[in-house]
Amino acid sequence: MLTNKPPWIALLVIWMAGSAWWHVCKIKQLCADDAPGTTQTASTPAFTLSDESRFNIGLPGTFDFAKSGAVPDLSGFDAPLDSIATYLQNNPDRQLTLTGYYTASETNPSSFANLGVARAESIKALLVQRGVTANSILTTGVERADLTFNAKGDSVNAGVNGTFAAMVAAAPPADSTASTSTLSASAVSTSVTATSVTPVSVAAGATEETLAKAEKFESVFKPIDLYFKSGSSDYIRTDETKKFFKEAIQYLRKHKDKDLILTGYTDSEGSEDVNLQLSKKRANSVKQRLLSQGVSASQIESGGKGEADPKASNDTESGRKANRRVTVVVQ
Repeated sequence: MLTNKPPWIALLVIWMAGSAWWHVCKIKQLCADDAPGTTQTASTPAFTLSDESRFNIGLPGTFDFAKSGAVPDLSGFDAPLDSIATYLQNNPDRQLTLTGYYTASETNPSSFANLGVARAESIKALLVQRGVTANSILTTGVERADLTFNAKGDSVNAGVNGTFAAMVAAAPPADSTASTSTLSASAVSTSVTATSVTPVSVAAGATEETLAKAEKFESVFKPIDLYFKSGSSDYIRTDETKKFFKEAIQYLRKHKDKDLILTGYTDSEGSEDVNLQLSKKRANSVKQRLLSQGVSASQIESGGKGEADPKASNDTESGRKANRRVTVVVQ
């Protein structure tokens, strides 16, 4: 025969259920309606870029960067970047200013004045890589105390933004007859790419060491040259080349669809066939070093052009030293 339970038992069950709900939903915040991050996800900023009624585009998210890093996370950004590049190419009267943001808590491992400029330059390099002229893009850096990080705190959200304005004409040089490509031995231009080279003049007496030290790391998307002493297949290491490869290796590990391009060159002395093989050997020696550091072979393209595309005149010894190089860039 069943008997009615005392009223205090029912009250105890209700109290226990209420306590459990309060602990799970309000303290732990594990209930769906109260879960943390729901409204934060909805309000996560997106990168939008407009030029009045002439151009308007919204990117799928923002340009995010690792904390203290200048290499952007570009997942799904190829098509929008192509659109921006096409607009700038079709509208040479417009100029894009890219503003990079950073916080005081971050360090600046780049050679730029601040991490914000480095981040803006990395996006600029991607657009230049797509055919945009460099003077169509200005870069600047701004420190922000309200810059947001992801939940883990290791990634910066919305690290770069942009605005359009009318093109500002560059002032002509003081001496318009002076050659803009003549440089001292300690400041050799790095305007070389894997596919084209703008020749420069190199001061007499330049050595492989001075040429190597003149190379400055700005972005893994901007080519940097590696130099070799005569008869050596081992390039001269500098702090700038170390920065480049450190950033490049980190970037390649995160972006399996990107490649590191190594292109070897020689001077014009000797036969074309021998020089072609030597240029390939130099590029391959750099490749082997990268493989030993864990870079996937499928992400390294190594080749040589021999004495083609000289960086400087082969008529001088210093020019020939400048031509004995390997150009490296991420694409």
